[in-house]
Amino acid sequence: MNKILISWIGRTDLRAVEESATIGLGPIAQAIGSISFDQAVLIFDYPKIEIDKYLRWLSGIKKIPTTLHQATLTSPTNFGEIYETAVKTIMECLDACNYNAELTFHLSPGTPAMAAVWILLAKTQFSAQLIESSKEHGVKIANVPFDISAEFIPSLLTRSDERLEQLTAGLPPNAPEFDNIIHRSPNMQRLIAKARLAAPRSVPVLIEGESGTGKELLARAIHKTSPRHSKRFVAVNCGAIPQELVESEFFGHKKGAFTGAVSDRRGYFETANGGTLFLDEIGELPLAAQVKILRVLQEKEVTRVGDTKPTSIDIRIVAATNRSLLTEIAEQRFRADLFYRLAVAVLHIPPLRERQGDISLLIDYFLENDDSEPNKKVHKKISSTARNLLLSHPWPGNVRELLNTLRRASVWTAGDTIQADDVREALFSVDSVPKEYVLNRSISEGFNIQEVISEVARHYLARAMEETGENKSKAAKKLGLSNYQTLTNWLVKYGLEQ
Repeated sequence: MNKILISWIGRTDLRAVEESATIGLGPIAQAIGSISFDQAVLIFDYPKIEIDKYLRWLSGIKKIPTTLHQATLTSPTNFGEIYETAVKTIMECLDACNYNAELTFHLSPGTPAMAAVWILLAKTQFSAQLIESSKEHGVKIANVPFDISAEFIPSLLTRSDERLEQLTAGLPPNAPEFDNIIHRSPNMQRLIAKARLAAPRSVPVLIEGESGTGKELLARAIHKTSPRHSKRFVAVNCGAIPQELVESEFFGHKKGAFTGAVSDRRGYFETANGGTLFLDEIGELPLAAQVKILRVLQEKEVTRVGDTKPTSIDIRIVAATNRSLLTEIAEQRFRADLFYRLAVAVLHIPPLRERQGDISLLIDYFLENDDSEPNKKVHKKISSTARNLLLSHPWPGNVRELLNTLRRASVWTAGDTIQADDVREALFSVDSVPKEYVLNRSISEGFNIQEVISEVARHYLARAMEETGENKSKAAKKLGLSNYQTLTNWLVKYGLEQ
């Protein structure tokens, strides 16, 4: 079995080339000089010229086969990027040696964030030894009990990356109105920071996102954080209004304006006066209604159906859509002038499948705050196998689908713990998920093909294990793998088995 050292190259390592007399050999050189490794796998985010110089110097300390992995980090404390780089490096290393390896992670080189990620990976996804070193005490095994790492790492993961710190500069330290948006993924943190920046201003907000991502929840948080928080928040589902009633619903009507108008009635614009009008699924509005709504926004006044006297209004518009309005404009289903009136502060809520780390957090939150059985004091738990099944699902219905799936699974569960069978019965068939969730994702702003491959692999591995009652030989046959050992390698590779 190959004994492999995996480590970031730190600044102290590079300084050792010129300053070894005063600072010592540096963590990596100390490690390979003290412990017999078959190979070193080193990750770096420094200029290549410095790394080449360091490797020449290191070979003079001890010759050892060395593989380099170049990383591109926006910040040396960006946990998401550090985690992705570390996992990718480990998987490539294991693939190269057919999983016949004894891994050692070095905690000393690099930033505390890098050390925290090594601890997290060694205690969860990969079986690895942890070492640390110093000039004074040499190289030592780092014994980090899991209960310590379980407490220590989440506190580190709450630190903001550099970009997030820039976004949140000048914001109040607390924004409890956003606490109901459960998240910890970097892309959701940036979204919330942008929403908090937009909230105190009176500019229109356009929220984009797939169905079930929580667009109305975000809109309500923006309203509650705004100077209009004491006024009304009026939510309108534009797609649910019959076309012949759109004008009356939005603008109101006078008594006798049409058959059935038995009294004066205020429309949505007047009802929301002074507050916020949330136009959900605004892409569903017919073109004729778009023209009239644009005019109201421009003139800041509304005229009821059957009336001639306009009424001044002061409202903030927050609109939401699960469509691409630019595509709708190109196909002449949405007015460009209305789009540019609405799209001042644009917020895109990522789908659940792109919110790394959020699904498990949401599972725990929903189970702890289950209101489907209000009189029940002890909430149900979930088995690790059932959790893996949920983590591998593509969630085309996003957060709403996850919540309803957990509610269904709770109903099917007779005991206190939700099992995998309960989850499988509660999930909608993956065969009903459109292919575009895998094949037609946008790559315009960057795309991680390895994440998609991992998502698909985890889904089918979990299904095969569940459908065969954890029988690896049968599961391997279902998936077209040669034997149970190959299946085990896949399970380890995709984090479904230690």
